[in-house]
Amino acid sequence: MNKSKFIFTGVLVKEKSSVTALCLELDVVTEGNTTEQAKNNLMEAVSLYIETAIENNLPIMRPVPEEENPLVIQSKQILEKFPLKIDFEIHAYA
Repeated sequence: MNKSKFIFTGVLVKEKSSVTALCLELDVVTEGNTTEQAKNNLMEAVSLYIETAIENNLPIMRPVPEEENPLVIQSKQILEKFPLKIDFEIHAYA
C-alpha cells in the first residue's frame, strides 16, 4: 500500500450567493455556501477525479485554459488562492 500526496492550486471565487472552488491543474469545479464548504467539496471532487482517472487509465493533469482562469479573468472576485493537498492511497492487485 503506497500513499501519494498530490499538491494542486485551489482558488475560491465569490459568486452572488455561493462560493465556487476550482482546482487549476485539473479543471475540477465545485461550490458551497461557505468558503469551508466549497474547499471540502473541492477536496472530495478532486479525490474522486484522480481515482477515476487512475482506474480508467486517463491523464490526470488537464489544466484550466488560460482564457478561463479566474485568476486572470475574475481577479476582483477571488477570495483565496490556496494549496490543495490530497493524500491518496494506491492499492495494487494481481
